[in-house]
Amino acid sequence: MAQSLPALAKEVVGCRRCPRLVEWRERVANEPPRRYKGQAYWAKPLPGFGDPQAAIVVVGLAPAAHGGNRTGRIFTGDRSGDWLYAALHRAELANQARSERAGDGLRLRGAYVTAVNRCPPPRNRPTPAERDNCLPYLVRELGLLGRKRVIVALGSFAWDGALRALALLGEEVPRPKPRFGHGAEARVGRLALLGCYHPSQQNTFTGKLTEAMLDEVFDRARALARPHASA
Repeated sequence: MAQSLPALAKEVVGCRRCPRLVEWRERVANEPPRRYKGQAYWAKPLPGFGDPQAAIVVVGLAPAAHGGNRTGRIFTGDRSGDWLYAALHRAELANQARSERAGDGLRLRGAYVTAVNRCPPPRNRPTPAERDNCLPYLVRELGLLGRKRVIVALGSFAWDGALRALALLGEEVPRPKPRFGHGAEARVGRLALLGCYHPSQQNTFTGKLTEAMLDEVFDRARALARPHASA
């Protein structure tokens, strides 16, 4: 078992557990759309990114085929990442609002961003087996983030994955299982779990998720992350 986040990241990057996802991530890298022609794709699984001392952990579904799979950093190089990191910057959890590529100077303070699955799935739909293959990485990552107090789940898949990971870590998951919703809150053992609509174009272009709604979630996360805060 990895004893540090860098050691775990190295293990994640070398993973080839899911043949369908390995084939897909490499195929899209070899057949990019015209706007990315000539760019070298990362085309490997993605570890989390951020502050190892984070109190707030943001969990997404998986990297985007032409986002993180291209740039080599989670939620980077696509519209969802533009929304997420801009919100983290407004919440004073990031030093800049843009996340364009690994090595662009972005740093997180008190926050860490990760995902349930580490490879982009076709149509953004991992199979249950692919989810379960990848889930141990999230379990171990959360275990190594010793100062976490709040988990923000971006979408129902991330909400379910976070609950599964926390249960495997020995946290007491309420029964019946808490249901996802934007702004939903649940106390899972020592941690607070917050639900937020995923900042996908499907949600942001239609107004289902607005900047104000995203800011409210991170304002609540910051409040819950303070020492002695109550749910």
